Amino acid sequence: MIREENLNVSQFHTYILYGERKKCFFLLLLRAIIPSASRPTMTNLISFFDRVKSWVDTGNAVDVAYLDFSKAFDKVPHDLLANKLVKCGLGKTTVRWICNWLRERTQRVLTNASSSSRKEVTSGVPQGSVLGPVLFNIFINDLDEGLEGTIIKFADDTKLGGIANTAEDRSRIHNDLNRLERWAETNKMKFNRDKCKILHFGRKNGMQRYRMRDAWLDSSTCEKDLGVLVDNKLNMSLQCDAVAKKANGILACINRGIASRSREVMVPLYSALVRPHLEYCVQFWALQLKGDVDKLKSVQRRASKMIKGLENKPYEERLKELGMFSLQKRRLRGDMIAIYKYVRGSHREEGASLFSAALQTKTRNNGFKLQERRFHLNIRKNFLTVRAVRQWNSLPRTVVEAPSLEAFKQWLDGHLLGVL
Repeated sequence: MIREENLNVSQFHTYILYGERKKCFFLLLLRAIIPSASRPTMTNLISFFDRVKSWVDTGNAVDVAYLDFSKAFDKVPHDLLANKLVKCGLGKTTVRWICNWLRERTQRVLTNASSSSRKEVTSGVPQGSVLGPVLFNIFINDLDEGLEGTIIKFADDTKLGGIANTAEDRSRIHNDLNRLERWAETNKMKFNRDKCKILHFGRKNGMQRYRMRDAWLDSSTCEKDLGVLVDNKLNMSLQCDAVAKKANGILACINRGIASRSREVMVPLYSALVRPHLEYCVQFWALQLKGDVDKLKSVQRRASKMIKGLENKPYEERLKELGMFSLQKRRLRGDMIAIYKYVRGSHREEGASLFSAALQTKTRNNGFKLQERRFHLNIRKNFLTVRAVRQWNSLPRTVVEAPSLEAFKQWLDGHLLGVL
């Protein structure tokens, strides 16, 4: 284990450069204790939109501001970052190591055969490094202080949302935007106002315009949120269309570029290059319309039909011979794994605000049953925190009481062999 008092500056550089970066990463996380630094993209999306969809489901208008820092990683002032590292509880020795790592960097501009003189880099954290995003998360950790609305951060992607039924509600959102602008000025950062957008949700939304200081923010009907297209209808059809198009394009490249059609070649290619696009954050943007379900199903149907010897067999039989689950069953499996993480695994802190334990009446049943929520709209009905609770509650005790995530996956797969 790395101990602060046992390292000098040269050793710190050695750890950074030669394979011990993960240890430094976890050292900073444990010492700074910043939840947003370790929250996966899917958990970030689910935590924020569980609240948004709950508001919309009860008839509220909701406005969400998508905020974008201008050259965020390049503008972090080293002096302010050092002060915040100290406030987070890091010792002076650790802060000195980090400052030495950030300083004494130079840069120049190359054009054809000419180059500019070198200039010292006095701000910014290195992109593409392990420590860079962690340091940036520490730097913006106080971004939400004093805000009344709901804000969630993922590195330089920030969302601010709130109910917007009345003039007073909308004024609170506007005041929060001004507070964020003041934070940026104090911390020598800058919002790219041209890229900051407002999404309006809810049937009775008044489409209020907002501004940050003297610049009006444009309204949008769709924004890419951590790789997922979110539109103002919240039905996720645009995301489904984009995913199906991308997956079909890759499948076409495989079809043109790979001569072999053996299952030993095709199945790994499909699993590694195509299916991840169909399943990235799908627990968040779960399919709501039958047409969308069929679009994704057709991708796997087409892929399985490309395999030699299976061309003329029914789709279900092809899957059985290949030992593959249908996409529907894989989505169910993903839902159960996500809930396990929220209820018993690494995301229990977030899970406490997303799920409520059900009252137990029978001691032999699933010992971790959750309370089912009521809903009015399909966008709420089909969200993970509502749609997956009944399936979770139906799992046998022998599955949900798995001692680890890996054991849960194995026992769940055995259970799902007889489902659907």
